[in-house]
Amino acid sequence: MSGLVGLVVVDAANVVGSVPDGWWRDRHGAAERLRDRLGAVAVSGVPERADVPGWARQPPLDILLVVEGAARGVEPVEGVRVEAAPGSADDLIVEVVAGRDAGRPCLVVTADRELRERVTALGAEVVGPRSVRG
Repeated sequence: MSGLVGLVVVDAANVVGSVPDGWWRDRHGAAERLRDRLGAVAVSGVPERADVPGWARQPPLDILLVVEGAARGVEPVEGVRVEAAPGSADDLIVEVVAGRDAGRPCLVVTADRELRERVTALGAEVVGPRSVRG
């Protein structure tokens, strides 16, 4: 790893929507629950799985939760920054990945095929929602 703190960008809507647990009744609350789980990831690293790069398994990590729609207004917690997309969350995620410091490792958490292609073209690694759902 480069010495720069790794960036983990989480597509909130995609991760929340990956499990049919009633999230659609309270999208804001579902995003808050995800944010709270990510607080533990900030402290301990992304849980070990075959698709998770080694650098992401070890803190410190800079975790950014990107929200949109009804999840706007979710507040950050220690270890987890939250940004509300003014339009498409995918576009904001691509912007964040493209704008990171050169050499900074980046992991995007999403199952969205098009988003995966867009961020890997910019040098990010990608894992699916299960990597952070707990």
